[in-house]
Amino acid sequence: MTLHADARAVLGAWTAPDAGQEELRRSYLDHLDAHPDAMWRTCLPGHLTASSAIISADGSKVALVLHRIHKMWLQTGGHCETEDTTLAGAALREATEESGIRGLTLLPEPVRLDRHAVPCGGGSFHLDVQYAALAPSDAVLVVDPQESSGLDWFPVDDLPEPSDDVVRDLVATAARAVRADGAARSDPRPA
Repeated sequence: MTLHADARAVLGAWTAPDAGQEELRRSYLDHLDAHPDAMWRTCLPGHLTASSAIISADGSKVALVLHRIHKMWLQTGGHCETEDTTLAGAALREATEESGIRGLTLLPEPVRLDRHAVPCGGGSFHLDVQYAALAPSDAVLVVDPQESSGLDWFPVDDLPEPSDDVVRDLVATAARAVRADGAARSDPRPA
């Protein structure tokens, strides 16, 4: 399966949590159908990207990166690369590269979608597929100056400035998803 086909399958199967997210989901699918190169940054009308909010093992903190160019605290993530075979794999690769954390676990399906303007190719859009990543209890952040200007843990309910509503919404949604996943795993009743 190609990365394009994986993205189509993931978004085709994903249940959006509200009407706004459903509208984005459908627009992403339309974009994939219209652009065979929709996964690559060379697709200038817009291209799919993969990101994640890295949540601490106890669910109380999120790891955010200080973006080198935008000078904002953001989630990990970015462009898909030729070696990526799945959207989830791209999100996990980016999270690992940007945080330095080994042993991250990605929840199996996206938690949100976000479409935003970017300067790629003189002006384009990122059609971001956002995941929740769970850090192991012994996680150690390692700042890579090639990736960011800073990296730190923050309380999920008290994010640093400058940030934006997209990050706040993703962190809140990812933290809820991680807590729900943990509760489901610890529930002794059969599924």
